[in-house]
Amino acid sequence: MPDLNSDSTGLEREPAAAATLFGERLDLARAFTASLAEQGEERGLIGPLELPRLWTRHILNSAIAAPLFHGSVADVGSGAGLPGIVLAIARPDVEWTLIEPMERRVAWLDEQVAALGLSNVTVVRGRAEEVGLSARFDVVTARAVSALRTLLPWTAPLVRNGGELALLKGANAENEITAAQKQIRKFLLSDVRVETLGEGVLDETTRVLRATVRG
Repeated sequence: MPDLNSDSTGLEREPAAAATLFGERLDLARAFTASLAEQGEERGLIGPLELPRLWTRHILNSAIAAPLFHGSVADVGSGAGLPGIVLAIARPDVEWTLIEPMERRVAWLDEQVAALGLSNVTVVRGRAEEVGLSARFDVVTARAVSALRTLLPWTAPLVRNGGELALLKGANAENEITAAQKQIRKFLLSDVRVETLGEGVLDETTRVLRATVRG
């Protein structure tokens, strides 16, 4: 029998929550999702099993965090544009810097920024610890990049004094906090906690590890 949750290409059908999360910018989200579905596997951006859950697990999983961001934000290891491109669509009032070391992924990000007309996005090629950006961002985010104890040396130095980390994490987030106590102290993090977003809105909730950085 055909999968009623997917279209003829295997892409997951757009969930109703997409209209709520993207509002008048839904068409941009649709365009990005369609491009990722069409080119993502071929260009090594997503795995071969992701199409039937692309909206739920990746697009909306990123978009639900949009209200957490303000001012200037860096997305470390932006990759396919998750969450950076998705969040830039949802929050055109925020300035986004997408940091990505791999040339082919940087090319993808540049193409999407141009195609979608995202004037609030800058793409920077390099590793976060090497690109020479100062601690000037109001918020720094990352999604599915690394465990917290490895991620903190890459992200915390980019946050201005009093700014925030808002890292999209998996089910193991609380354990990652326990394992990263040394790094949490070293980078002067406070109010470290995990927040669950999307309950009652999304089929799969999003966990965000948040902390204030006192540099």
